[in-house]
Amino acid sequence: MKRAIYPGSFDPITFGHLDIITRASKLCDELIVGVLNNKQKNPLFSIDERVSMIKELTDNLDNVHVECFEGLLVDFAKKKNAQVIIRGLRAVTDFENEIQLAQSNKVQYPDLETLFMTTSLQYSYLSSTVAKEFASYGGDISLFVPPQVIPLIEAKIKNKEK
Repeated sequence: MKRAIYPGSFDPITFGHLDIITRASKLCDELIVGVLNNKQKNPLFSIDERVSMIKELTDNLDNVHVECFEGLLVDFAKKKNAQVIIRGLRAVTDFENEIQLAQSNKVQYPDLETLFMTTSLQYSYLSSTVAKEFASYGGDISLFVPPQVIPLIEAKIKNKEK
């Protein structure tokens, strides 16, 4: 059984993330969406909120499971007995950092492969940061995130402004 992990902070999840999740789920028997709890960052959503959002949005994909993790991705991959890491690439600039991480993970866990998937062209500009930035200025984010996520983002931003 091929188990893959698609890691990220997903703060918030975007159409680009969902595109990679959907496409990657067709390439493996089980896809774990690994939601990173990075204590160095100040996320808009809690880890539980992000996991819940992703579970709701991927409920139709039978082989997709969502879990949170902290620490090194390679340690999470070993713990889950994963054979593949899925990474989405939007642009050439993403590749430099991603190849270094992939090679470092391979040194630590030789049985682990990293699969780079290019983001669909329609989402190549999109990131969680872009979605949050637009939302913080009252911009239309309906082309960035699923409809059920929009009010959650708006509520978080409104609470931060208080």
